[in-house]
Amino acid sequence: MTTNTPSRVLVLAGGISHERDVSLRSGRRVADSLAEQGVEVTLRDPDASLLAYLVESRPDVVWPALHGASGEDGALRGILDFLDIPYVGSRADAARLAWDKPTAKTLVTRVGVSTPRSISLPRDAFRELGANSILESISEELPVPLVVKPARGGSAQGVNLVHDRNDLPRAMVDAYTYCDVALIEQKIVGTEIAIGVIDSGDGPVALPAVEIVPLSGVYSFEARYNAGETRFFTPARLTAEVAARAAEVALLAHRTLGLRHLSRVDLIVDGAGTPWFLEANVLPGLTETSLLPQALEAAGHDLGWVYLALAEAAMKESAS
Repeated sequence: MTTNTPSRVLVLAGGISHERDVSLRSGRRVADSLAEQGVEVTLRDPDASLLAYLVESRPDVVWPALHGASGEDGALRGILDFLDIPYVGSRADAARLAWDKPTAKTLVTRVGVSTPRSISLPRDAFRELGANSILESISEELPVPLVVKPARGGSAQGVNLVHDRNDLPRAMVDAYTYCDVALIEQKIVGTEIAIGVIDSGDGPVALPAVEIVPLSGVYSFEARYNAGETRFFTPARLTAEVAARAAEVALLAHRTLGLRHLSRVDLIVDGAGTPWFLEANVLPGLTETSLLPQALEAAGHDLGWVYLALAEAAMKESAS
């Protein structure tokens, strides 16, 4: 180990979001990988005593493996900044931008990235302006198939693919269960891929694209986290030219949103080879079925080595 290697890392996992179980699995995988590198790791579920614990123990680095709002909306990261404790992952301001899907789509569109046509609707406006009339207008402008999803959230919770406009009201209700703003997006037909981006101090690097082929046809929560429900191809079955173009889009989105250390950019590549931006994740899943670990392994990287390198980068940046 070098002088920049943290000796004590605190991995935060669990939380109170809808993605608690996934977070616990991600956190355990990170903790085990770091421990294999000789690091003293504490795995902790955040609670009301966390701030006092952080002040007293002063870990060298915190690794927030918290999915959902508790770890990805920027709040926890802002507290860690306030306490001057190094942590792996994007800063609070960048996390807030990526966490809100309509905001992220707007920002990447401004730098020339294609993203599906969409509209975001707060729950209150949906009720006050008349749900039926709003949905009729949307159906005229955005033909099916449509994807309806919470504007903030992950793991495909509250996401529905709508083939019949009569199913749109139910999809809206599902999305509002998880967030007070729903995003209605035109479905782009093509190859669904995810591209991980890693930066341990030498600049962001795009990992091999992972192609996602859910057996049910929809990459749902169950298809993401139940082994055998989705086929993955790493690298994705794309031509070298299209794969390079998709990697450029992922890196551009990562930089535009100001992300740091690691991210995962989800894209659809249409029949013409154009990558369409869907969203960026500041904390990709790190479970045994998650996409970023698959991409790291396909690129020949050892997970423990990469996770330690990211922790070292966080510690080094804090000291500079």
